Amino acid sequence: MPAVGAQALRVAIILAAATAACAEEYPSKPIRMIVAVPPGGPADTLARMVGPRLSETLGQPVVIDNRPGANGNIAYEIAARAVPDGYTFVLVAAGVAINPSLYREVRFDPVKDFAPITEGISVPNILIVHPSVAASSVKELIALAKARPGQLAFASAGSGSSGHLALEEFKHVAGIDVIHVPYKGGGPALTEVIAGQVQALFSLALVAVPQVKAGKVRGLAITSLRRSAVAPELPTIAESGFPGFEVVGWFGWLAPAATPKPVVERLNRELVRILHDPALKERLVGLGSDPVGGTPQQFGKFIRSERDRWARVIKQAQIRAE
Repeated sequence: MPAVGAQALRVAIILAAATAACAEEYPSKPIRMIVAVPPGGPADTLARMVGPRLSETLGQPVVIDNRPGANGNIAYEIAARAVPDGYTFVLVAAGVAINPSLYREVRFDPVKDFAPITEGISVPNILIVHPSVAASSVKELIALAKARPGQLAFASAGSGSSGHLALEEFKHVAGIDVIHVPYKGGGPALTEVIAGQVQALFSLALVAVPQVKAGKVRGLAITSLRRSAVAPELPTIAESGFPGFEVVGWFGWLAPAATPKPVVERLNRELVRILHDPALKERLVGLGSDPVGGTPQQFGKFIRSERDRWARVIKQAQIRAE
């Protein structure tokens, strides 16, 4: 074997051994889970359900680090540039795949800059309104919006969020003109609807269902193709006159791109096990979400498909972040 080839082989063996040793020792200090929204939003709710369980199984604290702003771009950029040692990873929403098509300047690539860990949950949006709004169905809300063009205000978790895209699709198929008011996360957006500061919102079921059941907001319809088991009284938008209407949000975990594969695999095993724990799964399903927990490869393929799907929609609708 030539000297250069032998040297390269030795280096490869040393690096492989170092990576394996790293995985065996991992984790040896606290871990940071970056969350792209303020406390109270759907992603934060999921992080605080999973975080304590992950701390227990890994034997180290998992610290939730809320970094809201720019529909997640701030958090995603921090995570993409973090040291790839497994001690920083990020809970992402659909925006991680959507934002590069939505914003003129995004300093991360959802495929090249991250190592997929696992998809966490998929969750439909619920179209909700403040109780003072004179509409108890999708049909009545559309009639109200057409009678008052440019007056009804719809909140969203941020430009490019699944709720915003659901709104844009709804505006298009229903032929209505309403105001879009983006917030820095689903929690603040929902709070403003409950307070009556804005009239309506496509809110992820994970946080909307408890507020609908408490009577703080009125649920009109759900954005999945089938009715939800936790709110079967809510019709789908598809069955409310718009066949095929479906906009479903999702959350999952990514690590910086060069994170050692054994560390990514360890995090994947633990997160998938947690997501399918019967007690947590019952809680998540009870809030209208669907636990996923697949392989890193499956999540990577899904992110690429979401990126391509929404790039086409955003281009056709000429949507730009506000």
